[in-house]
Amino acid sequence: MASVRGAAEFGHAARLKHARQMRSLVLLPVVCFAMGAAPSVTQAQQGVAGPPTTAVVTGGSVVATPVADILRKIQQAAHQLDYTGVFTYQQDSSIESSRITHAHDGKDERERIEVLDGEPLEYVRVNDEVQCLIPGHRTILIERQRADRFPGLLLSDAKSIDSNYGLNVLSEPYRVAGRECRQIEIRPRDAHRHGYRLCADSETHLLLKAQTIAHDGNVLEQISFTQIEIGGPIAASQLAPGYVTKDWTLVRPQLNPVNLAELGWRIPAPPGFVSTLQVARVFSEDRPVNQLVLSDGLSTISIFIEPYQNARSEYHVPGAARIGSVNVFGIKVANFWLTVLGEVPAGTLAQLAQSIQYVQATGKQ
Repeated sequence: MASVRGAAEFGHAARLKHARQMRSLVLLPVVCFAMGAAPSVTQAQQGVAGPPTTAVVTGGSVVATPVADILRKIQQAAHQLDYTGVFTYQQDSSIESSRITHAHDGKDERERIEVLDGEPLEYVRVNDEVQCLIPGHRTILIERQRADRFPGLLLSDAKSIDSNYGLNVLSEPYRVAGRECRQIEIRPRDAHRHGYRLCADSETHLLLKAQTIAHDGNVLEQISFTQIEIGGPIAASQLAPGYVTKDWTLVRPQLNPVNLAELGWRIPAPPGFVSTLQVARVFSEDRPVNQLVLSDGLSTISIFIEPYQNARSEYHVPGAARIGSVNVFGIKVANFWLTVLGEVPAGTLAQLAQSIQYVQATGKQ
């Protein structure tokens, strides 16, 4: 997990840093610069007739439990409980620790995350607004909170996930950070998405550990509490920024809604994925970029579209790369460069990238 070196460039290195941010369960922002998927502005709701159930084995008996209910309880715990602890994120041979303090007073939700390894970095959140503090650059970047940031889980209502994933609750007891938790397997119903293995606190339902699982059973990445205290009281000083930010530079990226279909783009979403965000934004060097975000409720795919510039070396080598559970695919379409990235299998991402078309509207240059 890379640390921030100023406002991220939208080049190859920045995309790879951002790829670490674009995962469904490992949700600490790695690059503060708001390149990630913001909360949905056009969230599509997928109705499911008769929610599927899963068999939960308890003391030898089998209890039918709706998939959506289990996931909702995990989500509610992340947002409504008071807790403080340290969690680690592991990807390949890289491990990074962070301290989280979270409080909910019945009205407002407050959170502070301190990255404990590498360059100093801190996140202070009130409800949906996150301030990313970069002391080395005396900069505060403002971003919107993603609902699925650990120990959150869901990007949309749990019912929309039922058609894409199955769920199995294991009977074997397990412990994480000294607390008993129940193991939950989320299995993809097709080859277009990864699976997940969770462990939720038996008493409070708070998510204590999450792993992203490939189709061959290998763990692609994981995040886990190593120390956790659930329940108050939490002092206001524990949620306050650890730095005096007077005279720091404040950066608030502007997002403007766009309709990519009207602009000539034909982007066939993989099965089960729907559009949740279409915006125009400007990265460094005044470079305009259009972004489309697709989600199935747990997994996310982002597509960045910008005018092709022959002088930029990172555009000259199209193809795939991978970081943990996130795959990245670069491709030239018409006179544009597309960066497609998401926590989905490489084949899904490559098929999507290679099927995107641009149809120039009559009269457009």
